[in-house]
Amino acid sequence: MSYIHIILRHRLFLIALFFINLIGTIYGYIWYANQLANTPAIFLIFVPDSPTASLFFTIFLGFYIFGKHVPYIEALAIVTLFKYGVWAVVMNILTYFTNGPLAPEAYMLIISHGAMAIQGLLYASHYKIKLKHLVVAGLWTIHNDFIDYIFGMMPRYHSLDLYMNEIGYFTFWLSIASIGLTYYLTIRKNQNQTPSLKD
Repeated sequence: MSYIHIILRHRLFLIALFFINLIGTIYGYIWYANQLANTPAIFLIFVPDSPTASLFFTIFLGFYIFGKHVPYIEALAIVTLFKYGVWAVVMNILTYFTNGPLAPEAYMLIISHGAMAIQGLLYASHYKIKLKHLVVAGLWTIHNDFIDYIFGMMPRYHSLDLYMNEIGYFTFWLSIASIGLTYYLTIRKNQNQTPSLKD
């Protein structure tokens, strides 16, 4: 077992990561407060994308600390963490090229969302995801895209409003890539590591 896996499984590291993600999740919901206040109740669950992704990962960590697995949550965590982590980094970089230098908060968002995407992948070998779990996570993720870009519930980057069709297209294929990457890192790799039975 490599040092990185030893660190990832260390109880103190897991507890620290749990609270970091919990605090980040709470901050994320606060960040969305204004948009949530103007969102119809039926869409509320679909609006705060990144905080919900980190909430899934926080729940995974809470169970994992005690040696438990919640595969549906694990599938939702890795897919959405990677998707929305990458998405936020790309949107902030596009904002930079559109408007010029960003506010300090934007650079913090780039770093935190980049880390969010990476942490979900680091635990890929620790998940107990099967195809049925990934199907549910995939349906949730694609459905969220429809809510965002058909009903206009996407996160607000007002300087990028002129490019919303292109962003929606990019987001859809980012969802597909996130689902495919999850399949490769969890289900496919687990299948390849399972010894075959010989007659």
